[in-house]
Amino acid sequence: MASSASSTPTIWTHDAFLSFRGEDTRTSFTDHLYLALIQKGIRTFRDEENLKRGKSIGPVLLKAIEESRFAVVILSEDYASSGWCLDELAHIIVECKKEKEREIFPVFYHIKPSEVRNQTGNFSQAFAKHEENFKGNMEKVDKWRKALGEIADIRGWVLDKDSQ
Repeated sequence: MASSASSTPTIWTHDAFLSFRGEDTRTSFTDHLYLALIQKGIRTFRDEENLKRGKSIGPVLLKAIEESRFAVVILSEDYASSGWCLDELAHIIVECKKEKEREIFPVFYHIKPSEVRNQTGNFSQAFAKHEENFKGNMEKVDKWRKALGEIADIRGWVLDKDSQ
């Protein structure tokens, strides 16, 4: 009897992981998207819903990314000003590339993919601050830039201010 080298199917804790800048979209677009996903039976991780009080945010969010079948990244005007959002995005890009069955769905909320790709506008201002704050760790800033460039090259949804 021949043995097959089949891999065991992955059991996901979450279907979707939502990555977003809370101040930009938490009480508007992200809330609506989250509720729509839940109503469709899609198990969705969103930081305020799934984090227990007293737990460190970092490891919990990174674990949730690793345990999610796909990620929806809502890139908004001030997304790049949050080092945490950028760390999350870099982790999503690495994890999804590692496992081919995982997907990333970008949503460009009130920004153009080219602003993300080229880090112009608010993204340029945010990176000027990051470069100042992380002078001794430019690898981190470069990793963030690369992650933004990669996600901007994924076909996603562009929701400009006029489409609302």
